[in-house]
Amino acid sequence: MVRLFGTDGVRGLANRDVTAELALQLGGAAAQVLGASGEFAGHRPRAVIGRDPRVSGEFLSAAVAAGLASSGVDVVNLGVLPTPALAHLVGAMDMDLGVMISASHNPMPDNGIKFFARGGFKLPDTVEDEIEQRLGGEWERPVGGDVGRMRTDTGTAAQQYVEHLVASIGTTADFRPLEGLRIAVDAANGAASQVGPDGLREAGADVVVINASPDGRNINEKAGSTHPEQLQAVVVAAEADFGVAFDGDADRCLAVDHGGALVDGDQLLGILARALKDEGRLPGDTLVVTVMSNLGLLLAMRDAGITTVQTGVGDRYVLEEMRAHGYGLGGEQSGHIILADHATTGDGVLTALHLAARVKATGRRLSDLAGDVPRLPQTLVNVKGVDKARAGDDDGVLAAVAAAETQLGETGRVLLRPSGTEPLVRVMVEAATQTQADGVADTLAAVVRDRLAL
Repeated sequence: MVRLFGTDGVRGLANRDVTAELALQLGGAAAQVLGASGEFAGHRPRAVIGRDPRVSGEFLSAAVAAGLASSGVDVVNLGVLPTPALAHLVGAMDMDLGVMISASHNPMPDNGIKFFARGGFKLPDTVEDEIEQRLGGEWERPVGGDVGRMRTDTGTAAQQYVEHLVASIGTTADFRPLEGLRIAVDAANGAASQVGPDGLREAGADVVVINASPDGRNINEKAGSTHPEQLQAVVVAAEADFGVAFDGDADRCLAVDHGGALVDGDQLLGILARALKDEGRLPGDTLVVTVMSNLGLLLAMRDAGITTVQTGVGDRYVLEEMRAHGYGLGGEQSGHIILADHATTGDGVLTALHLAARVKATGRRLSDLAGDVPRLPQTLVNVKGVDKARAGDDDGVLAAVAAAETQLGETGRVLLRPSGTEPLVRVMVEAATQTQADGVADTLAAVVRDRLAL
C-alpha cells in the first residue's frame, strides 16, 4: 500500500488526488490524533492555515479549516503566505497546529497539504501515519459551543514575518545592511510575491522584481527556481549584483551571479557555512546535507575545516539530524536551506537575505564566493511512468547500479531513488567528466524505464 504522506506532506492533482473531502478528513484526523496525544491538554486548541496562490488552495484551505473547526479547533486563516512564514507564525502566535496548502514547486494543477506541530516543526512520520489511519473513521464530534471558531487575519501576520526576517541580519531603523546592493528577484508568481521583495527592500537593497503578479494560475509557470532562465537574463540586463529565485511557496532559493550563471543550493550552503564558521556561529563546525549533494561541496567543506553529515532526501530529515545534534545549518541542492537560529524549515527569503549580507560583508562578487564551492559534473534524469516502489529491490536495476559504480570507481558516484513527492524515479550520476556522467545516467535510466515500466 502506498503511503498517503510523502516527504513533504500529501500532494497530487488537486480535485482528483487532493480533494475537498480528503482535506476535510485530514483536518479532522489531525485534530483527533494530536488531541489524543496530549498536545491540546488543558486548553482550547488553536490552528493557523496558510496557502500559496494557486486557485485550488481556496477550496482546500476552506475544507481543512472546516475539518479542524468541526473537531473543536479555533482556526485563523492567514491567506497567501510562504510555507516558512506559516511555520514561523505557528510559534510566534503560540498556535498548537499549522496547516499549509501548497504543492511548492509543482505545476499549478497540483496542490498539497502539510502540517506543522507546536513550535513550527513538521510532524514526524509516525504521527502522519496515525493521521492517515484515522481517515474515514468514526469519532465523537463536539456540539454546541465546543465546536471551533474561524476568523481571517487582517494582514498583520505577514508584516510580523517580514520584521522577523530582516531582524535576522541586523536590520534596524538606523542600519540597513544591504544598502548599495542591487538584487533581482523572481518570485515565481507565488507566495513570496509580496513578502520577498519587501524583506530585501526593508534591509536596504535596491530590488528589481519579476514574476510577482500571481493570478492563481501562473504559479511556477516558466518562472522561479525551477525555471531561472528569465532571471538570468534580467540580472545581466539590469546590471544587478545578483539575483534570487524562489519557488511557489518560497521554501527554496537559488541564485544567479552578475554574469547570469546559476548558483545552486549546494553552493549557497557552502557560502553560508563558511560565513557562519568565520563568525564562530556554526555549531560543531558541521553542515548537514543530503545524499543528493554534489561531491564538490563535500570536498570544499573538508578543505574549509567543516564536517558534512549526510541524510536521506527531504528537508524534514535534514532538520531531524540538525535538531538531534544541535547543528545550525543544513539543506538540499534544490535550495531548501535551514538556518536553525531563525527558522524551523527551509526559507527562501531568509536564505536570500543572509546570502546578500555575506556578499555585502565580504565585498566579493557572488561568482567569487560560489567559486569556493566547485561542482563535479553531475547528471540527474527523472524517469517517469515507472513503478517507483520497486526501484530498491529489482534485481536488474540493482545489477545496473553496481556495474555503474564499478565503472566510476572513486572518481564519481551513483544515486537512484524514488521521488517522495512525484510519480518518478530519480537517477543521479557524478563523474570526472560531464560526458561520462551523461552516458552512465542515460544507461541507468534506460534500465529503470525498461525494468520498472507500468
